[in-house]
Parts: sequence; C-alpha cells; structure tokens
Amino acid sequence: MLVTRLSFKRVFLVLKTSSKHRHNTKQMIRIAIQKSGRLNTESLALLKSCGIAIDNGKDQLKAAARNFPVEVFFLRNGDIPQYLRDGVVDLAILGSNTLTEKGQDLEIIERLGFSKCRVSVALPKGDKFNGLADLNGKKIATSYPNTVKQFLAENKLKAELHIINGSVEIAPSIGLADAIVDIVSSGSTLFKNNLTEVVKILESEAVLVKGPNLSAEQMSLIETIQFRIQAILRAKRSRYILLNAPNNAIQEITTILPVLKSPTVLPLAKEGWSSLHSVINAGDFWEVIDQLKAAGAEDILVCPIEKMVL
Repeated sequence: MLVTRLSFKRVFLVLKTSSKHRHNTKQMIRIAIQKSGRLNTESLALLKSCGIAIDNGKDQLKAAARNFPVEVFFLRNGDIPQYLRDGVVDLAILGSNTLTEKGQDLEIIERLGFSKCRVSVALPKGDKFNGLADLNGKKIATSYPNTVKQFLAENKLKAELHIINGSVEIAPSIGLADAIVDIVSSGSTLFKNNLTEVVKILESEAVLVKGPNLSAEQMSLIETIQFRIQAILRAKRSRYILLNAPNNAIQEITTILPVLKSPTVLPLAKEGWSSLHSVINAGDFWEVIDQLKAAGAEDILVCPIEKMVL
C-alpha cells in the first residue's frame, strides 16, 4: 500500500509540474481518459470525430493534440476523480459508475452514450435468491465499496464487505465471499466463473466531467469541445431521409418529419411530384417509414449522418 501511495504521489507531482510549466506559455485544456480498454478506444475515437488529432505513442502518460490546445492524459479510471479535484486535469471522459463510487461531487456536463455497462450483484449458480432480503448477512466481495454501502443503506440491508481490486469473480469459488458486486457488460465473465446476476444496482455509461475552479478561458475551450461532441451525438441519434411523393401528400408527410424546422422540398422532373429531404430519429425509424409509406411516400432512402450542427 505504501508503494502504491508513493507512486501515485510521484505521478501527481510530475503531472502538476508539467502543467504549471505549460500554463506559463499557452492556455490549454487537459483531458483525462482511461489508460487502456474499451473506454480508452471509444474516447479517442470521439476526440478524433471532434477534429482533435492526438499523437500518442505506446505507454505514453500524456499526448498533445496537433490542431487544438488540448493535452490528453492516460490514467487509471479510478484515479481520475481525484486528478480533477486537484486541478491536474480540467476535463475527463470516464464511466459514470466511477463517479458514483469516487466522484459524486463532480459535475457531469454530457452523457456520451458509449461504454455502457451496469454494476450488479451476482451469486454462484444454484444459490437460491428470492429477493433483496436474501443478501442480509452475506459476505460480499467488490471493488466498489461506496456504491455497495449506499445500496445496502437504501435497502436497509446489512452485509460484510470484502474490498478487492481486480478479479472479484473468483471470491465465491475460494470461499472469500458469498456474493460479488462488480461491473457487468455482456455477462460472459460471470458465466465463465459460474456466477449469476441477480440484482442490478445501477446503469453506467461514459460521461464528460469537468473539474472545479476553471478559468473563463478554460471554460470557453471546454464549451467548444462540448459543442462538437453534441453535434456527433445528435448525428448518431438521427438519420437523413430522402423520399419522393406526390405534391398533394407533401403537407401530410411534413407533419410526419418533425426533427428539423421543415423538410427541403425539390420539384421532380415528373409533373406533380417532389423530392423531400429531412432528418428522423433513429429510434423511431420503422414507425416513421410505415407512416410515410401510408401517406404516399415512395423511393425512400435513409443514410447515416456524420455530424449534425443546429
């Protein structure tokens, strides 16, 4: 434990010193993302979609953008909340489950919709489970003690916690615990370890979080990044639609396409017909298509959207 603390302190001092030196030359935003894993990959992909090109070599702790005043810090997910509080980084992309565990005082400014998972209670297969009351008196292994304590308190349950960093799934098989609380995505890890998910405590996804005490210049840069992210997220939730329709059906079809202010209407070479261009919500896709066909739309084309700026 002493080695871990000293290592964390040393990294903190290195980052803090480099940040002070850099801020003497040019105002920048420091963004923290997970060092490795799915959240790392999807976070970098999001920044790239925002037009922020990151030159990061293997095992680099930080990397600067070529075309935007940003430095990206590659850190352990669980360490990021403290780095935000201490002002080592200004912005972060991390799982909302980490904020529940370690950063409820920090502000989420955007929910990003990727790296979705859940924090759940799991028991060995074959163990009977009739409800939350069955967790009373259990020994629970977890890497999320604060989350579990809050869950137990809210449900007036008492259990003995064993805090484990990594490989929580093995705890029941070696007799250390009766149950576990851990992140679940596909459920394959639980299956491989002969465990069954019985209670979902919370849902998690990647979120954009800002640190406290930011300057006006930093907030301006963050707002620019957030504006770009919102354009990308909006595009993911939408589809571009093109269709042909008789002119006498345009009014009815327009009421079915409510996403934009008004669809674009262009006359076709065929007399009495027009082409309509608009945007629909991806989640309503098939319902909208059925309504459009019923209203007289033909030759319907639907395309993905890369960015959508309103």
